[in-house]
Amino acid sequence: MKREALMFTALTIGMLVLASTAFNIKDVKAKTDYTIEQENHTIEQVNHTIEVMYNGYIFINDTIRITVQASNGFLIGFPYKYGLHILRCTAYNETDTFPVSLNVPLDNRVGFYGVKVNFPQGTPQVFTVGFVLSNNLLSFTQNHYTLDFPAYPSLTNTATNCSVVIILPEGAKDVTVAKDDGAVNASTYLKQNLPAFTYSSANVTFSLTGDEIQLFDIKELRREVRINGIGEIEGSDSYYIKSKMHKEINSIEIILPPNASNPTAQDQFGRKIPKPVQIDEKTNRYRITFTLPLKSYNSTTRFTVKYYLPREVYIKQEGSSNFDFTSPLLQHVNHYIEKLSVTFVLPEGAKVSSENASVSGVCSTMRGVFQEAVTINRQGVFSLDSFNVKISYEYTPLWLSFRPTLWMWALAVAGCAIAVVWKRPRAPVPVAVPKVVVRLSPEHIRTFVTAYEEKRKIILEIKSLEARVRKGKIPRRRYKVRRRTLETRLNALSRNLSDLKEKLRAVGGRYRDLMHQLEVAETEINEVEANIESIEARHRRGELSLGAYRKLLADYKRRKEKSETTIDGILIRLREEIR
Repeated sequence: MKREALMFTALTIGMLVLASTAFNIKDVKAKTDYTIEQENHTIEQVNHTIEVMYNGYIFINDTIRITVQASNGFLIGFPYKYGLHILRCTAYNETDTFPVSLNVPLDNRVGFYGVKVNFPQGTPQVFTVGFVLSNNLLSFTQNHYTLDFPAYPSLTNTATNCSVVIILPEGAKDVTVAKDDGAVNASTYLKQNLPAFTYSSANVTFSLTGDEIQLFDIKELRREVRINGIGEIEGSDSYYIKSKMHKEINSIEIILPPNASNPTAQDQFGRKIPKPVQIDEKTNRYRITFTLPLKSYNSTTRFTVKYYLPREVYIKQEGSSNFDFTSPLLQHVNHYIEKLSVTFVLPEGAKVSSENASVSGVCSTMRGVFQEAVTINRQGVFSLDSFNVKISYEYTPLWLSFRPTLWMWALAVAGCAIAVVWKRPRAPVPVAVPKVVVRLSPEHIRTFVTAYEEKRKIILEIKSLEARVRKGKIPRRRYKVRRRTLETRLNALSRNLSDLKEKLRAVGGRYRDLMHQLEVAETEINEVEANIESIEARHRRGELSLGAYRKLLADYKRRKEKSETTIDGILIRLREEIR
């Protein structure tokens, strides 16, 4: 019995030894594979460039030189807090653009935001990975700016040399860089043998007395280029911007197409603003000065710049009816644009024969009865996205006589109709009763504007009360008393405003139009707020997915913002009447 027990014990020990040996072999093999993957490429040089764009966005360019093939792709990243600010990432070299995968694990290390660059056709020796980060990383206080940025890129292998260059606007002074491995009083610094998985944040502070940087978002840029039958080209750029400065913005800089001439500008209500001033002939950069400054943080405005383009530069004619129109886009642009829409409207009777292949996928042709247009839509663009648009079209000059002929036929038909009506018996002419002209004093307008602004303040205060009571910051009893007082005042103001609206509407002319626009905007705001409450309830009940909810909410907020801008414009025009 003892002998059998001894044999069983020896057999158990032998099996355990074999199992542990197998696991050790597996671990060694795994470690060997990992080492091979890590040594699959050697990083010889990294040029880490940080550039501050005109509207405060950050462009980080990492140009990397490797000496061995990276068959499994190349990993690069930053400390994870910067991943929340990344808007664009692109990888490229002199001839190709490479696909990238965002927000991937950086070799399963915690605390990093990783990006993987894939090389479908073999690894280049030198390539660049570019990142666009939001302007929330740049703060401004009394002519002093502070930029939070990654001091070095986070790589999976040691980099032999890493050079860092910070590109600031001309005129930047007192530049100081504070980083984990020591501060420097310059916009360049070097790092030898940059360790793998470097986690390093930095701040650069500098002073700037001019307006070479303006913190704002270009929410949308709509460009329309029209070509008429004789080859004249007229352009129009419509901007929608949102301030992120804690002070007023009096002017901004924009880039017009090359060789644009005779620019004029107008605000969102069609009123002329000071003529744009050219400040750089090489890049065709102009300064737009607002009649009314753009107020501080989160204020929005729209404006349009119109200009002319020379036919001999943009259009080439081949034969009697074949034309090529070529236009560069985003050339010399030094800001980030959230949404870009460019439309090229061809002459009446022109037919598009081909479009530039470089814009395939974002280029569409709209065909009307007599006219065709080519539209390009892009999201999140900056200078790196610059390209040339080439549109070939066929056009016969005989179409120049189309409109005059059409008008002649219309006049002939109208003349015949008038002659027929003239020969018919005439009915007795009723006696017109003169209408009493309603007189409007400036005091009525001033009272209306004051009352309307007070109404908006009361509505905002009621919403603030509701938010505070939901968070438990005020007692419900106090909330009810305060709300009842505000609603009583609001009802009185509403009745007074209704009477004043009728007086303004009775005057007629532009006042009647303004009151109509005001009522349309108010109705739109009420509908949007009701829709927002509806989708919030549906989202809470699980009837609406998070993606659909965010999309609808963004659309409703955009509509509400547009209506509020319309109301602000109406009040501004009324204030100008009483100055």
